[in-house]
Amino acid sequence: MMKQRSRTEYSLINIVVNLGGYGINTLIGFICRIVFVRTLAADYLGVSGLFTNILSMLSLAELGIGSAIGYALYKPLAENDEEKIASLMQFYGKAYKLIGGFVAVIGLFMLPFLNIIINNPPDIKENLYFIYLLYLFNVVFSYFFSYKSTLLSAAQRNYIVAGYNYVITIGQSIFQIVYLALTHEYIGYLIIQIAGGALYNVWISCKANKDYSYIKNKNAAPLSKQETKSLLWNVKALTVNKLSGVLVNNTDNIAITYFNGLKSVGFASNYILFSTTLDALITRTFNALTGSVGNLNATKDEEGRYAFFKVLNLANFWLYGWAAIGMAFVSGDLVRLFYGESYVLPLKIPRILAVNFYTIGMLHASYTYKSTLGLFKYGQYILIFTGIINLFLDVILGSEFGIFGIYVATLIARLCTNLWYEPYAVYRYGLKKNPLLYLMRYSVFTVVLIVAGGICYLFCNLCSFSVGVNVLIKCIICTFVPNILFALCFGKTVEFRYLKDSIGSIVIRLFRRSHKSDDKKHA
Repeated sequence: MMKQRSRTEYSLINIVVNLGGYGINTLIGFICRIVFVRTLAADYLGVSGLFTNILSMLSLAELGIGSAIGYALYKPLAENDEEKIASLMQFYGKAYKLIGGFVAVIGLFMLPFLNIIINNPPDIKENLYFIYLLYLFNVVFSYFFSYKSTLLSAAQRNYIVAGYNYVITIGQSIFQIVYLALTHEYIGYLIIQIAGGALYNVWISCKANKDYSYIKNKNAAPLSKQETKSLLWNVKALTVNKLSGVLVNNTDNIAITYFNGLKSVGFASNYILFSTTLDALITRTFNALTGSVGNLNATKDEEGRYAFFKVLNLANFWLYGWAAIGMAFVSGDLVRLFYGESYVLPLKIPRILAVNFYTIGMLHASYTYKSTLGLFKYGQYILIFTGIINLFLDVILGSEFGIFGIYVATLIARLCTNLWYEPYAVYRYGLKKNPLLYLMRYSVFTVVLIVAGGICYLFCNLCSFSVGVNVLIKCIICTFVPNILFALCFGKTVEFRYLKDSIGSIVIRLFRRSHKSDDKKHA
């Protein structure tokens, strides 16, 4: 019998494991990236970025069923309804195996079109099609095992999913670093990556089977027609949302490849790495809370849900606002320091990436509530326009302004659609509150962020030292200025006090656990 914990305990464990493991993983991954850049040509970065985007687009075949199943699992997990959990997982498993086969077929179908997307062949010695097949295999294999991680996350045990992932990826990165340093070979580097992914998926599947052995019951009753209908309705809504996300998030590298070549994708990817690293760090915090928020929304009234949303939204702004300022003023110097002057892009590139990073990041609180409240159907069609606008503007602005124009296209597409509609849907249909309350708060956040960014800009422009010293000073400026200003503006709010008390409680609990552990060792 597994030990049951409170929402607070689960949140604490999830956050600690996610952030602690991510810190180590990021450091080793960053070293791996530096070794990659130093040992392989820039074209390899372009190939990696392009194929990752193409196969991410194929993930549309997942149809959002993972999110729908995750939402469906919250209630039976809270009620310990083993039969219903087994039925849902049985349905999920069959669906994912079919999806895996479909992705394989579509992925193979795309092979003849690679030479159209890549109109200028990259300067690499390996066969481009073989590399693509390795990426495809990695994606397809995951569909046969990874779905069971959804059960662990829905059960507020995301720390297991994260922990297993970090152990594998850290070990994988170390092997890749050693291999690249010794051989300078890309194919072996990819094979190590594939082996790591396969090991993780099998490991997490075995863990789920062990802790929830009843999900292996092949005689579990199938879902009723009404349950299947409700599930498929959510899947339908999520499919449209996913299509929009794919069109917006996974077409930039394709557009850059077409207008500027694979090498430009490689240059841009170094900046994107900083944004994805910061986003992943913050996202892991929110993901660590998703199961607990789902449990809260399943058990609390509207006022309780709204009160915690405001807390989550403030944390959302604080983290993404701070990170966006760092991206805008430090990322260029970091690229210069770690990769060399030849990889540095004009200042307008990190600035527009920082703006995109902030606008996308500010939706996390809304996304968390939308998924845990089951509001999948709202905005399913309007979000299609996000992708359409993005593709249309990619062609116009990409041909005229290159990389900068493509990122501006993404920003405009979001401003016109999901940037305002996602929180609107959560406030109107989930929290039953006036959406103008969100708009007013968002406006205050943005004004404060602009002021903080302006102050940082003035101070950072004074830095004219060596690149290493510049990085250090700018990091200090971009840490102290926004955090001091945020504290002055929001330090007396109920939401901030809640965050402060919660963090204090977490620190105290960690200290007590550490102290108890030390006492046991010395006993």
